[in-house]
Amino acid sequence: MTDPAKQQKRALRRRFRAARNALSRSERQRAEREIVRRLKPLVKRGKTIALYFAMGSEADLSMLLRTAAQRRARIRLPYIEPGSKRMWFTPCRAGAQAERKRGRAKLNVPQFAGHRIRADRLDVMIVPIVAIDRSGYRLGQAGGYYDATLAACRFRRPLAVAAGFACQLADSLPREAHDIPLDGFVSERHRLRFTRR
Repeated sequence: MTDPAKQQKRALRRRFRAARNALSRSERQRAEREIVRRLKPLVKRGKTIALYFAMGSEADLSMLLRTAAQRRARIRLPYIEPGSKRMWFTPCRAGAQAERKRGRAKLNVPQFAGHRIRADRLDVMIVPIVAIDRSGYRLGQAGGYYDATLAACRFRRPLAVAAGFACQLADSLPREAHDIPLDGFVSERHRLRFTRR
């Protein structure tokens, strides 16, 4: 029998993906510009920041790369080893070729070679979402990678900020024992901070 929380999460993923997919191209572009503008204060000289590859209709933050280069911030991208939930982070270099791709169909994620670091060496981690609630609990793609990665940060955890569209904010979401709350959420209308438990 399937856990009721898992069933509820599946239904919520469909609902929030549909809301995100319903944005017109111009709405999406305007929103992404505003999200990037609101994230820019986190991109500081000498800081190490993890970004994500936008999959499907996730908010595309690639415009932040220019800001990072101007400010000499170091950008890292998630790297997932087969058979592991805990992510590494590899350098983001202009013109780099993917070492391999992970995933299926059009949602595969490029994985880049280079010196890998763990999340506790990051200053900021910008996290993709399907949805997030007003307590900082995130609904992701159901892989559990970000939760496992943050849970493994025992001594130092980066500032973990979700990025997405305003239509992805929920009042509350179902939670499971492994779910880790984030520190903030940025959308085209929000700049929320959550109290870390």
